[in-house]
Amino acid sequence: MKKKLTVFLIVVLVCTLALSFAGCTTTKKALEPGSNGTIILATTTSTQDSGLLDVLVPVFEGDTGIAVKVVAVGTGKAIAMGTNGEADVLLVHARSQEDAFMAAGSGTERFDVMYNDFVVLGPKADPAQVKTNAASDATKAFPAIAAVPSAFVSRDDKSGTNTKELEIWKAANITPEGDWYIRTGSGMGDTLTVTNEKLGYTLADRATYANMKDTMTNLEIVCEGDPMLLNPYGVITVNPAINAQINADGAKAFADWIVSPEGQKVIGDYKVNGDQLFTPSAK
Repeated sequence: MKKKLTVFLIVVLVCTLALSFAGCTTTKKALEPGSNGTIILATTTSTQDSGLLDVLVPVFEGDTGIAVKVVAVGTGKAIAMGTNGEADVLLVHARSQEDAFMAAGSGTERFDVMYNDFVVLGPKADPAQVKTNAASDATKAFPAIAAVPSAFVSRDDKSGTNTKELEIWKAANITPEGDWYIRTGSGMGDTLTVTNEKLGYTLADRATYANMKDTMTNLEIVCEGDPMLLNPYGVITVNPAINAQINADGAKAFADWIVSPEGQKVIGDYKVNGDQLFTPSAK
């Protein structure tokens, strides 16, 4: 009996030591943000309003020791910041503008990062009957809204969302104008708030809406699933030749990290109310 007890205790001790050793070898101490420099990340309001950056940035900072100063504006303004050398790295979602930025020599590298989609939101009464007649066709939904006309709230800020909205109006052969077409010149969160107050329609990225859904009590999704509503995001490092203040090494570290398995896992694991808001897409 004593022999069996001794063997049991030895096994327990060995297992305990093995687990402790494994914990020591796999636990990584987080680095102090700023201990390895700082970068300026110019990005869209959707990455901030969705809550993704609140999760993503601290992990990157802890892994690299690089502090991140986030400037959340529309994609058009973020790209302008890159063009002017006011940012080190961009995380944006308007491919035509991104390609033009790269073609102009303002960026050094661009990588696919993730995607989600846009949705058309409207009041629950749905006076334009979008859910009935155009639930998955944005180019039919927009004319239905204009025909009533119902209030449509536009960001009007040259963001990726605004760029997509204008593409849909163009595809529908409509130039939106009049009192029913409300321009906020603001980010996605503010635009959703105005839409909710006005009982209007708008185009939104799904992630921001999902994160604010509980407060958008007058709105619901009336059109989704149209391939035209796909919303891809890319990361771009700014060309350090623009000016000497650009932190090229820090920018490359961020771009490399966000497309790495760890960065992609953080993106894929981010959920709100059980819903995954972004799908990783780095090759």
